Amino acid sequence: MLRRGLALAALVLLLDQASKWWILTDVMAPPRVIEVTGFFNLVLVWNPGISFGMFGGGEGRWLLAGLAVAIAAALVVWIARTLRPWLALALGLVVGGALGNALDRVFHGEVVDFLDFHLAGAHWPAFNLADSAITVGVIVMLVDSLFEKRAAPNI
Repeated sequence: MLRRGLALAALVLLLDQASKWWILTDVMAPPRVIEVTGFFNLVLVWNPGISFGMFGGGEGRWLLAGLAVAIAAALVVWIARTLRPWLALALGLVVGGALGNALDRVFHGEVVDFLDFHLAGAHWPAFNLADSAITVGVIVMLVDSLFEKRAAPNI
């Protein structure tokens, strides 16, 4: 399971960083709002914190990057110990996403977000591929835990 989980983490990390590089160097040079559909735009948002910009600013970037790397390392240990393929893949998604956003903090000081969904004037906060991978990974972990076969307790 370790090989599968790490391969998926590496793929997510690569795609996340490639998409952010493309947004920064080609698509958002200069920064602007690009309407793709009536409910989706490409934008450039620098997120100094975690979800919705919380806990951002200053030297907290190093704390957040270090925390993401530590969590990713713990999740890699979990991947190595699991025998459940869906859990290994879910953890790989979370690891790749966490490391992708950590790299942004190290190299840019903030996380690059660019996917902007909206409906009837309401906007979801902008996010990126790493955020998507983390979200999908957590959902798969929750679903996997619902269907995990557990041994009956010895009474």
